[in-house]
Formats: sequence, C-alpha cells, structure tokens
Amino acid sequence: MLYHMDRIWLLVFLGGFVVPELYHVWGIEIYTTKEVEAVNGTNVKLKCSFSSTHPVSPRTVTVSWMFRPINSKSTERMFYYQEGPYPPDRGLFKGHAVWSGDINGKDASITLHEVQPTFNGTYICQVANPPDAHGNTGETILRVVNKVSLSEIGLLAAIVGGSCGVILVLLSIFVAVRFYKTRQKERLTEMDLDEYIKKEHTVCSPAEAVHLTALKMEKEVGSSDDQESKPSNGDAKEEKGLGDGDDEDDDDNDEPNKMIKKFPF
Repeated sequence: MLYHMDRIWLLVFLGGFVVPELYHVWGIEIYTTKEVEAVNGTNVKLKCSFSSTHPVSPRTVTVSWMFRPINSKSTERMFYYQEGPYPPDRGLFKGHAVWSGDINGKDASITLHEVQPTFNGTYICQVANPPDAHGNTGETILRVVNKVSLSEIGLLAAIVGGSCGVILVLLSIFVAVRFYKTRQKERLTEMDLDEYIKKEHTVCSPAEAVHLTALKMEKEVGSSDDQESKPSNGDAKEEKGLGDGDDEDDDDNDEPNKMIKKFPF
C-alpha cells in the first residue's frame, strides 16, 4: 500500500513538469475564414494563418490541406507543404490547387483555380511546427455558385448607393447654402444702395446745409442792395435831366446874343 502511494505522489510531482510541456506542445493556433462563396469557373483563395510559440521556418513547418465533400464524413488530403509546396498530381484538384502562402509570414493559404460545383465542401487547414504539434484545425466551407447571390449584390449596391446618396445630399446642402448666402448678400447690397441713393436725394449733410444757408443769405443780401440802388439811379437821371435842361436854356439864351453880335446896330 505504501508503495502505491509513493508512486502516486511521484506521478503528481512529475506531472507538474509534464503539464507545462504539454501546454507548449499544443501552443499552435490556426485561423481561417468560416465560409467562402465563389462563382463557377473563377479563382478563390482559401486563407489560413497560424501562430506558434516556437520560431517559424520553412524547414520546420508542415502544412496539410484536407477536403471533405458535402454530405460525407471521409476526408482526403488535397495539398501538402514541407520545405516546399506539393500540389496534387492526380484526383479532383489536379491542376487546380496552388500554393499562395508564406511560411515566414505565418501564412498557409492556397488558391483554387477555375472552381467547379464538385469543389463544394469543407476544407481543413492543419499546421505543425515541432515541437508544436497540431493544435486546433481551421475549417472553411466553400460554396460554388453559378452567379453571385442577390444578397451580396444587394448589400454591395446598398453600400455604394448609400455612400453616393450621402455625398450627393451633402453636396446639395453645401451648394444650396452657398447660393442662399450669395443671394442674401446681393439683396442686402441692392437695398443698401437704394437707401443710399434716396438719402442722397432727400437729405444733405450738415456741411452742405450750412453752405446752402450761406448761399441763400448772400442772395437775399444781394437782392436788397439792388432794390436800394435803383432809386439813386433814378435821382441821378432826374438830375441829369435837369442839368440838360439848364444847358438847353443856356443855349437858348446865347442864341440872341450871338445874333446881336452877328448883326450889330
């Protein structure tokens, strides 16, 4: 009994070292796209990336791609990589599967050329990088269709149409605001100009008012002077008239004297 207890404690003690080591062995992680749709006759890339707790090198990493048809439980290896790609040389994928990955970039993707409806199924990506063994596997479901589904077309059209619509709405708002501001500015300018013209015709500045008042006063003073100067001119004329009359009288008085002198008795 004591012997068995010692063995149990020994296993528990060793387990403390073994479990961390097992954690490192299963430390590799694989990432794939869950579902891919491709049109019949086109090319499609099956993406597979991975992470490892150990350094990655094309000499140490091995990649296996497995295929499981629809409604089937059996799988077959359709691609293999070890220090280089090994595409299938026979079977369904001969001439169709090519390497598209980069081990240094932790990429284990492949590309299927000219897909066919018989390619429908599940593709399984497995990666090993010793001492990291196979961890989780990445699975991708491929659906080969004759044309793109309406849902994808509708989604794409909605995205593009929505983006264009938003851009057009924003552009229309911008143009409308600019046009409104321009029109308002023109109207205000016209109103200000009309008001200015009216004021120019109806209202004068204080300096102009003083100038006009001075001119008016000068005219009034000038007119009063003219009225006062007119009678004096009349008097002068009357005096002149009187003077002329006296001269004529003198001439008349001189006539007899001249005659007497001319005909002396």
